[in-house]
Amino acid sequence: MRPTDVRIVDVELFLIPVQTRMPYKFGAESLDSVVCGRARVTVEKSDGMRAVGWGETPLSVPWVWPSALPYQERLDRLIEFSKQLSQEIAASKLSGHAVEIGAQVIEGVLPEQVQKDAAQNANALPYLAALVVCSIFDQAVHDAYGVANGIDIYQAYGKDFLDHEISDFFTGDLMTPEVRSAFAGRYLDEFLIANPPATIAVWHSVGGSDPIDADEVTDEHPRDEFPVSLRDWIKADGLKCLKVKLCGNDEPWDLQRMVDVGTLSLELGVTALSADFNCMVTEVDYVNQILDRLKADHRAIWDLILYVEQPFPYELDELMIDVSSVSARKPLFLDESAHDWRHVELGRSLGWTGVALKTCKTQTGALLSLCWAKVHDMPLMVQDLTNPMLAMVPHVRLAAHAGTIMGVEANAMQFYPAASADQAEIHPRLYRRQNGVLDLSTIGGNGFGYRTDKMSAETLSPMA
Repeated sequence: MRPTDVRIVDVELFLIPVQTRMPYKFGAESLDSVVCGRARVTVEKSDGMRAVGWGETPLSVPWVWPSALPYQERLDRLIEFSKQLSQEIAASKLSGHAVEIGAQVIEGVLPEQVQKDAAQNANALPYLAALVVCSIFDQAVHDAYGVANGIDIYQAYGKDFLDHEISDFFTGDLMTPEVRSAFAGRYLDEFLIANPPATIAVWHSVGGSDPIDADEVTDEHPRDEFPVSLRDWIKADGLKCLKVKLCGNDEPWDLQRMVDVGTLSLELGVTALSADFNCMVTEVDYVNQILDRLKADHRAIWDLILYVEQPFPYELDELMIDVSSVSARKPLFLDESAHDWRHVELGRSLGWTGVALKTCKTQTGALLSLCWAKVHDMPLMVQDLTNPMLAMVPHVRLAAHAGTIMGVEANAMQFYPAASADQAEIHPRLYRRQNGVLDLSTIGGNGFGYRTDKMSAETLSPMA
């Protein structure tokens, strides 16, 4: 055991309700509120020194558990699972490096809890939902590890702190001699940007019910200090990158939505678009026909499309859809399906070309998927789960260190800016987009660099 290793001694869970200022429509559902799970994890080093770390993830029910089940039933199950997993992680007393602890939870504690949940409930909790819950605690362990050792957590992913090379975390038939050779003697930090930029390009999410122009704004939309229409958002924040949420089951609507957003983008100087079908498509021809129509009839809009995001259901291993015809047209990025490095490899074998990482699938898992993707020449993005408050910091830091094809998505300021008001006092240009970028320069200190010393106890644990 290294003197830098830590042991989990306590876990606390806080549930923070957040109301949206306007609905966020993606896929088949709209989100008008969310409960954010926040963890405070206490760790101890071998010398008895203790440290506290924080992690947070929105329990975004429509995204983690698309289903015909009532929303409240799904939310209640997520909350109950969060409480159970919190207790199990606290009881585990796991020790080691943050990545080693994270891997043990993901490979051991989490599957056991998922199996237990399935045995107790007729409607099984999806693995994606369980992974998102797990991320709350995993982030907190990484933060606590950095705090305990008095360093930025991104300085702790090399051989000076880790006992294990990357290949030690990858097991099974996928670890061919060629893959093992590619990872031999390498540690996580070799795949990360050592000196990330202080500013990063930011993507705006165009929800399925978001008004494009002023004539679509009605009395039902909010009247506050923030923009409502896409045109006003682009002008106010200097946006250059837009992710367009599509419905995936209405081809004429999806095509027209891309045309409408694309036309405005060309007018206002937006330089990059992505099309996000949110797992609603079941046939590759659906996507191909939209892309082909855009290329034939709206070439300038087609040229703006940087990549296509997750059109197909995330059960890759059940459906085994060959998507190579889509990726031959535009880069095709896994999102919901990219649970871990194994799913990234499965996606690659089916024709997916890139990976959209999310800290809501655990910091540990994101780092390992990042390494797997990079060694297989798969480009990366870092996507948002509408992360407010503390959740924003690990999210943008992953993007800055990952080396994405174009910045990071950040949309909490669109849908619930008030939730992050306290954190915005500390990091004003992180929680408000300006000139098409986010400014990370105020992040600093140990762990993730939240600067929690500037936050009140009520802000950090509002439900305590």
